[in-house]
Amino acid sequence: MEHPIVFSGHVIGLLKEYMRDLVEQATQEQHSQEQFGFTPLPYRPDQAFSDLLALLDDRIESEGIQVGLPECFLHDMWTLCNEAVEPISSRIWLEVRRLRKFGQYDKW
Repeated sequence: MEHPIVFSGHVIGLLKEYMRDLVEQATQEQHSQEQFGFTPLPYRPDQAFSDLLALLDDRIESEGIQVGLPECFLHDMWTLCNEAVEPISSRIWLEVRRLRKFGQYDKW
């Protein structure tokens, strides 16, 4: 059995900052789409992971060593994201179905 991937507090702090940037970017994109009359599609878990990994790749190229990210960070994040897609997708699917059953969710 493999050992779990463990990140330092510093790396977790950087990851939180990058996630905030990703949320801001998605919010701006949604506003742009709405401004031009488009209805934004729901953000899928696989899309969120792809966007996060792309952002991490960009940040690692531009500032990785300077901010103290380990060499294996991107690989570890790919591994974690690949492992997380299925359970998160299943959880979202179940939650949306439950909410729709009670008329509390009308976007899907």
